[in-house]
Amino acid sequence: MNGSGDPPEGTPEGGQGGGDEEYRSVVFDESFVRAARLQEFSARERMDDHAPAVRTRHAWARVSASRQVLLLVILIALAFGTAVYMGLRHPYKDPRPPTAEALRIALVPLAPRDPVPGGTPQDLFGHSPAAQFRDGAEGVNLPAARRTQNFSESLVMAALATAKEYTVKSALDPAALAGGSPRGVRLLLAPAQLGQFDSSFDHPAGDGRHAATGWLIRFDAAQAALTEGAPIRTQGTFSVSEVSPAALEVLSDHIFVYALHPVKAGDTRTAQSDQSSLFTVRRTMRFRFDRDDLQEHHVQVLQSSLQAGPESCSADASGYLRPLLAGQTASGSGPAGTDPYATAAPTAALCGTLAPGAEPSPPHR
Repeated sequence: MNGSGDPPEGTPEGGQGGGDEEYRSVVFDESFVRAARLQEFSARERMDDHAPAVRTRHAWARVSASRQVLLLVILIALAFGTAVYMGLRHPYKDPRPPTAEALRIALVPLAPRDPVPGGTPQDLFGHSPAAQFRDGAEGVNLPAARRTQNFSESLVMAALATAKEYTVKSALDPAALAGGSPRGVRLLLAPAQLGQFDSSFDHPAGDGRHAATGWLIRFDAAQAALTEGAPIRTQGTFSVSEVSPAALEVLSDHIFVYALHPVKAGDTRTAQSDQSSLFTVRRTMRFRFDRDDLQEHHVQVLQSSLQAGPESCSADASGYLRPLLAGQTASGSGPAGTDPYATAAPTAALCGTLAPGAEPSPPHR
């Protein structure tokens, strides 16, 4: 006999206890249906000729509307961020090698009329026009940065900061002043100017292009040295302007006053402070920055003009500045002669007279 729960003819097809019993745990909820890869056509759609029974659903169609909107926003944000990043990085740079103007240099020695005053740095500075100057880098101050038509405030500030760094490393670094390695200055230069820079130190010349002292201030350590403990007095200004949609220029105008003492051959003793004298350098420089320079922390140095004294007119200052020290007088000869018939490039031999007011006052001479 059949079981008490079964009809005589057995379990009908589709009835309880039939073969579909094992599928009762499967629940075809709405999310399951939407996630299906195949979708059955409706009866009306199947009436068309050669219409298949089912169609494949694209993954995008199975995503809810809210998720579609979220994915679209993320894609737009990624595309915008990529565009901004690529624009800042400038990946498609001009394959041509970079070019830069050659530095033009003017060195003007200032010869004193009388013997150079000597004394202690404190007395000399206290009775000179540099009495109110600041010490070292404290006198190298930057103006407020303001955006230009094509450069943001941050780019203008970057140009000014690099110009200041160059000024400090080229005029206040004790190692560079003593004739040491110019590497700190070299690292700041645009690559296109490195050849001229290296040539100026390997073979300095007073031709207006290859004077080492046009790039930085330096003294011959065998003749003069900074007086120990005496600060370098500094005063000056920076100004910035946009010269084209692709370039900024910074003009610097600074005065540096150094306390120096003589160095005697074979004398290893520390010089007495009352043997010091002051040496003044007025330097104006013109720097240029294009967008690549600002990104790479480089600078192009276009012009360098120095007035330095006390110094003899006949002194060759292309390799080192050659100050007259305490008690010394300028030689009677003027600048070196210029031969108009020479085939070599002419040199601009300039010289000036150091005004008495630029030196410490007479009672301390």
